[in-house]
Amino acid sequence: MSAWRGRGRGLVQGGEERSFKEASKAIQENLKKHLENQEEGLFSDSDDGSDEGDGTEDLLSRLLEGYGGRGPQNELVSDAKELLKNAIRSSVCLICISSVKRADPIWSCDTCYTSFHINCIQRWAKDSIFQQKQQLEDDPQRVEKEKTVCWSCPKCRNSRPPSTIPQHYTCYCTKTRDPPLDPWQTPHSCGELCSRPLSGCAHKCLLLCHPGPCPPCPQTVSTSCHCGQARPTVRRCSAASWACGGQCGQALGCGAHPCADVCHPGDCQPCSRTSVQSCECQKTRQPRPCSSPVFKCGTPCGSLLSCGYHSCDLICHPGTCPPCPLSLDRLCPCGKSTTRLPCTEATPTCGDTCGKVLACTSHNCSERCHRGNCPSCLQMATKECRCGAKVKEVQCARTFTCETKCKKTRDCQRHPCNKKCCPGSCPPCEQLCGKTLSCKNHKCLSRCHRGACYPCQATVQLSCNCGITRQVVPCGREKQAKPPRCRKPCSMASNCHHPVRDRHNCHPPPCPSCKQVCGQDLPCGLGHVCP
Repeated sequence: MSAWRGRGRGLVQGGEERSFKEASKAIQENLKKHLENQEEGLFSDSDDGSDEGDGTEDLLSRLLEGYGGRGPQNELVSDAKELLKNAIRSSVCLICISSVKRADPIWSCDTCYTSFHINCIQRWAKDSIFQQKQQLEDDPQRVEKEKTVCWSCPKCRNSRPPSTIPQHYTCYCTKTRDPPLDPWQTPHSCGELCSRPLSGCAHKCLLLCHPGPCPPCPQTVSTSCHCGQARPTVRRCSAASWACGGQCGQALGCGAHPCADVCHPGDCQPCSRTSVQSCECQKTRQPRPCSSPVFKCGTPCGSLLSCGYHSCDLICHPGTCPPCPLSLDRLCPCGKSTTRLPCTEATPTCGDTCGKVLACTSHNCSERCHRGNCPSCLQMATKECRCGAKVKEVQCARTFTCETKCKKTRDCQRHPCNKKCCPGSCPPCEQLCGKTLSCKNHKCLSRCHRGACYPCQATVQLSCNCGITRQVVPCGREKQAKPPRCRKPCSMASNCHHPVRDRHNCHPPPCPSCKQVCGQDLPCGLGHVCP
């Protein structure tokens, strides 16, 4: 009996060991399969799955299910959900029309949250600025208009200055430069807290570094209504502003009437009542809104000043006129001496050295006290040119530039700078690219750039032999493309003794061999016909 019991325990232990081994093997196989899929997905397109099966809708619904509300709150949640969905599913670069892979450096627009290859967006921005400057070459106001040149996002067209062209690949929250690719994290994410400031409050985003906009603030605060008459209630920070539905009752700007509008955000509307008011100089009376009783009639005062020679030039002012400004203490042109003279006499010069700082900001004016601007600095100074190649003694007021041409290559890495006395910040290349496009028929008209040129945008029209059926193909493919199929009858003349050939469709020349019965008389002379 004991032997059967021992044998039974052995069977149980053997079954447990086998089930454990089978479970471990299954787990290892699943893990291996998952790692292989992740490894294959590092450089695969991010849009392999369909939108229906990627779980994006369920993920966003679970994320935003707690943000209930009506009116502006519901609209805010809907806009955030739509932008997040577009940012998660944006897997095609709208510039090069190719997929954005998980390991590709990208740039994400902070307005529409669309992702682009960083090389594509850099070329896009530089080409946009180059084309705008090229259009201003013959404009007389080119210098002023070039200050307003900007580039825009290819999707939302939000304008940006040239200084905002992205230079580095960063994560979505812009805290980490060149974020490493981790198969357990969202691509292009650093995996840390987002911590971007949320709109409308002082809190920060608590999600991990993510694409798209930050969702509305989920924290709760105790807040009162707009007018402050209702008791404070606990609400979400993103929907902290609410109306109680009662009358506002706050005092208007006139100080005499209360606001009769329903509880509302912001300042109350100006008082709509009117009353007869006097201007500041008390010369004009007219009906005015109760909210702005103080106004100027727009006429100069014209009263005689205390000096007895000049009149007041101020526009409609209250109280007495100020004293004549020429009868007060006046400074000489250099500002070193003070005199008080009758308002009818001009201010004299003091005879001392002027001493004002000249335009060179290094020396002072050595002329006697004088009226008007100081002359240019005539002293000699040893100056270094902008590029630092030469040193020369020149007038202090002049800017010294040498004739040495810069030999550095521009951003295109093809053409030298050649700018005289370049300070080191070589301007972008302004020449045309001029490379032959892949079509072998046209040249690239973009600004000189690195990398491959954009595809040719021209098209060629192919036609069948009769010219009725036509087909448009990209430029460069007309030699390899076949003529379009035409269903019209062949219009070529017969190449045999039959006046009319059997009906057949239009085709490239020559016509195929005739398969009709010959029908001509044989040379036997017996009236036999060729079969």
